[in-house]
Amino acid sequence: MKIAILDDYQNVALQAADWSEVLASAEVTVFDRPIPMAEAAGALAPFDAICTIRERMPIPRALLEALPNLKLVCITGKYHRTLDARAAAERNICITYTESLGTDHRSTSELAWGLILALARHIPTEAEAMRKGGWQNSVGITLAGRTLGLVGLGRQGSYMVPTARALGMEVIAWSPNLTAEKAAQKGARRVEKEELFARSDVVSLHLVLSERSRGIVGAAELGLMKPTALLVNTARGPIVDEPSLVAALKEKRIAGAGLDVYDVEPLPDDHPLRTLPNAILMPHLGYNVWEFFQTAFGDVVANILAYRSGRPIRVLDPDRNASSP
Repeated sequence: MKIAILDDYQNVALQAADWSEVLASAEVTVFDRPIPMAEAAGALAPFDAICTIRERMPIPRALLEALPNLKLVCITGKYHRTLDARAAAERNICITYTESLGTDHRSTSELAWGLILALARHIPTEAEAMRKGGWQNSVGITLAGRTLGLVGLGRQGSYMVPTARALGMEVIAWSPNLTAEKAAQKGARRVEKEELFARSDVVSLHLVLSERSRGIVGAAELGLMKPTALLVNTARGPIVDEPSLVAALKEKRIAGAGLDVYDVEPLPDDHPLRTLPNAILMPHLGYNVWEFFQTAFGDVVANILAYRSGRPIRVLDPDRNASSP
């Protein structure tokens, strides 16, 4: 059996779980760089199974139809929105999923706070200046007494509230379906979208990407923000209209942005965001913690072994994948 592990940029998959039983009778190849879609069919043609890391690589119908040897796709997570699961089912390709880290897993919200604090106190630029012999190049702000605006108050959004309260911040929130009662239950006050962007000193995004949320933060919303305000996005890149954000940062119409997600990932080397001193950029690390990889690839190994035994487990329902949030 030939198995490919895709997009393992940190070469962590084989370290995160015990693959010895799989390796005893299978050949495993790790791809530690993205495979361009134009090259994917040729690169993956020899493999019987492919293992993905979240949604780093899309797997559309055209690619599945170009892989005659493919019998098994192991996704990490409970769904893969850019995988055509129905096309896989039509070709009798088994798709298996992995369990989540649990409802209390806070890695993404923790990173959001890291970005907020880094922006507020200019931590990356000051740390880099210290390495070069610098000393006190900027003046930061405190968060106490300021307002945190949460766009989305689901699981990760709600995890932001206790820390904000501990720091002495007021918390307001908005999402298309959020009610005043639900916001109050989670320790926030619901406001309309326009008020949130106009009043917040920090706006943090926590929406699921859908056709309704795509571009929901555009030029109009950015135009409402204070020139001293900060924007943080650890959700999905296309929630924000990227050209509008680049323009707002270039023209200093907002003070800064902390970004972990982008329209195109990995972010192209020549992308204008890379040139902006008031943008702190992270390479999509929200879920990227040891706990995730250990859980995910422990399940992947078990899924592969179960499939080889003829009794596959954690088989993804194509309809459930299609209706994933």
